[in-house]
Amino acid sequence: MKPGEVTLIVGAGSGLSASLAKLFARDTAKLAPLAAETGALPIACDATDAAQVEAMFGAVEARWGVPDLVVYNAGYRARGPFVELDPLEVERSIRVSAFGGFLAAQAAARRMLPRGAGAIFFTGASASVKGYAESAPFAMGKFALRGLAQSLARELAPKGIHVAHFVIDGGILSPRGDARAGTRGPDGMLLPEEIAKTYLAVYRQHRSAWTWEVELRPWVEKF
Repeated sequence: MKPGEVTLIVGAGSGLSASLAKLFARDTAKLAPLAAETGALPIACDATDAAQVEAMFGAVEARWGVPDLVVYNAGYRARGPFVELDPLEVERSIRVSAFGGFLAAQAAARRMLPRGAGAIFFTGASASVKGYAESAPFAMGKFALRGLAQSLARELAPKGIHVAHFVIDGGILSPRGDARAGTRGPDGMLLPEEIAKTYLAVYRQHRSAWTWEVELRPWVEKF
């Protein structure tokens, strides 16, 4: 990011969002070390609550101004045999994966449209394009998020706002380690810092050649 540019990452943790924050900067308590390292402002927010989303944007504006880039990286997953799924957990999965993305994007677009510039990125998954057994809620939410991204890209690109969706097809290696890494080999897991580089590259694209969707996957993943 250039000096003075502001990024808002919705849905933060120690994996991809931490790598995004570190690269673009170069539960709030657990994010204190990351905030200190990157100069970020950690904000507690329920992404499915419109009032809290507005308050989050207001806090960012008060400190730095309107974000130049908003990344929706929040997600929630309910798994299990279809007939055994808890409807409340299914609803939460859809609300966090998709409805929260709508709220964040709407708040971002309202602020970006007057100046005719900005970028809104969504983190998707392989579930954005293919549903897996015993994972219907996650697929429902991620399919909806991808549809939102497609619609916004067509509506907002002519108005100067770059909308892009990232299909992360594979497991992301956690700093805490992952049991799958030992069985998949050195290329079996996506490295969060490498994913972050792709986000930044897309953000830096010239308007004449904007990308609306990117798929990232280890070669060991089955198509």
